[in-house]
This record gives sequence, structure tokens and C-alpha cells, in this order.
Amino acid sequence: MPEVNLSPAKLKSALTRFRRVRVLVVGDLMLDEFIYGRVSRISPEAPVPVVHVEREQAYPGGAANVARNLAALGIHAELSGGIGQDAAGQRLLGLLRHGKIGTSGVCRSNKFPTILKTRILARQQQVVRVDREEPTHLTDKERDAVLRKALHVLPRCHAVVLEDYGKGLFDQTFVNTLLLAAQKKGIPTAVDPNIHNPLDWNGATLVKPNRIEAFGALGQPDSNRPQDWIAAGEELLLRWSCRYLLLTLGEHGMILFRHQHAPLRIPSRAREVYDVSGAGDTVISLLAAGLATGLPGHITAELANLGAGIVVGKLGTATVTAAELIDAARHHG
Repeated sequence: MPEVNLSPAKLKSALTRFRRVRVLVVGDLMLDEFIYGRVSRISPEAPVPVVHVEREQAYPGGAANVARNLAALGIHAELSGGIGQDAAGQRLLGLLRHGKIGTSGVCRSNKFPTILKTRILARQQQVVRVDREEPTHLTDKERDAVLRKALHVLPRCHAVVLEDYGKGLFDQTFVNTLLLAAQKKGIPTAVDPNIHNPLDWNGATLVKPNRIEAFGALGQPDSNRPQDWIAAGEELLLRWSCRYLLLTLGEHGMILFRHQHAPLRIPSRAREVYDVSGAGDTVISLLAAGLATGLPGHITAELANLGAGIVVGKLGTATVTAAELIDAARHHG
């Protein structure tokens, strides 16, 4: 089993290479809205807190947050997915362009609204989350339009992320077409699957299920026994014929599975956990960056784990920078 050793010098070298790559992110696009306020009393109308709004912020969400994470690392991110012809969609496009994220793969539809998630926070605690989305799936025509745009952008990229939030973009035909096109061009693919959309990821370079997604994909009940985690990871590695399977386990860290290697346990590096929203997006963005620059699998997984440890210590759907990664590597070295 190779010793995972992500020294600050090795990390600096990798981060320099990141600036020369382009990564395509395909997936469900959303707008994340955060309303920050303070609570000083309970409403006389119902047993709920009254939040006095102090400030509001909006960020690219869902697959768009993966692109935002890549951009924070100096990587050129291209985005492909569907949004509505509405104010939230316009706001999302504005944020993406401001963040220098490529939007030529984004399709706009007047059939469904842009997915908008509004989180109301007081004293760094989430009071409520309000989701605005239609439960209708994309039409075949709309899905084909996104796929066409993704396939057009793909040849110019060094890696592809398939980010499934279970909102209707991915079906088996879409996935197969995208993975095959990437394979033919020798472009590595990193997949973030979704528990509510069981698909076969055969041919992907790397698949990153969390514990619930892994057992769900196998049709098995969740388990907190490490030996079951190992068995599930090994089975999925074979089932999906991927080069790497990275099982993420929250506070228990991660386990990397590779053919002809023993499973590699990577302990969590999180010191303080404030907010886990968006942590998976940070992990998949770093995995894709590692694949794009040809980093070995165990170094790529360690880098993703380092990023996860940083981002959960921040409030909201946050990102990590190259400087933060180097600083964290120095402290853990």
C-alpha cells in the first residue's frame, strides 16, 4: 500500500499545473441563495423564530458550484446543463460569467424554472431551506440539446465531471454517450452519482459515491461496519469497471479502491465542521483536477480529502484556494 504523502512542495507543483487545464462540468445547475439575519424573538403567529435580514448573497449551486470550485483553483471550467428563462437563470449566468466560467454549454428553457435553493441562517445556524423547483424532468429534446453542447465543448477539455444531483438531466443514454465520447478522446471522467438516480457508470475513470449512495447502488442497507464499506467499494469497482472508486465517509474520511491494490484508507482532515453543504463539490473538483493533470490516484484522493477538510470549516457553499491547500498541507505535513 503506497504511503500517501502530499508535501507542500509536491502540492505546489500540482497546483501550478492546474492553471494550464480546462475541465468540463456537466450536470444539474442551480442557484444557491443565502439570507443571513439575527433572531431575537419568536413569532406571535406560530412557534417559529423571526429572522431580521441583515444581508443576502447568491452563488452558483449544484453542478455550477463544482465549476466555481475549479475556478477558485485557477482552472478554466466549462459548464453544461439546463436552466430556465427566468430571473434566477439570468442571475446564475451573471455570476458564472463574473467568475470567468465558460457558459457556452448552458441551455435555457421556457418549460421549467431554474432550480433555486434559499437558505435562511441566523447565528451561523440554518433556520430553514426553501427549494423552488419543478418536479418535471427535462424533455428528450432539451436533454439532447445539453448533450450536443457538452459534446461540442468536450474535445477542448482535459477532464470531464458528471455531477448528478438527481434533477432529471442524466439518464443512461446521456451518460453512455458522454462517457464513450470522453473515452474515445482519452479524456478522464470523474462521476459524482446520486442515490435517487441509479445508473451504470461503466467506463468512467473515477466514481465518487458516499456511503449511502454506495449501498443504495448495490441494493443493500446502509452499514456502519468498516468491513462492509470495503466489500461495497470492491464490488462497485468491478461492477462499474472504473479505474478508481473513491468511497467518501464523512468524519471517517475516505477509502480509495483500485484494481490490484489493497483499499487505501484516508482519515478525515477536518478540524472543525461548520457546514457540509457543497463539500462533495469541492472533492469532485479536486479529483477532476488531479485526473486532468495526470496525478496518481492516491495523491489525487489525498488532495481531495485535504480540500474537504478545509471547506467544511466554512459557512455556506464555499470553495478552497491554492493558498489554503498549501497552508493546510504545511500544517498536516
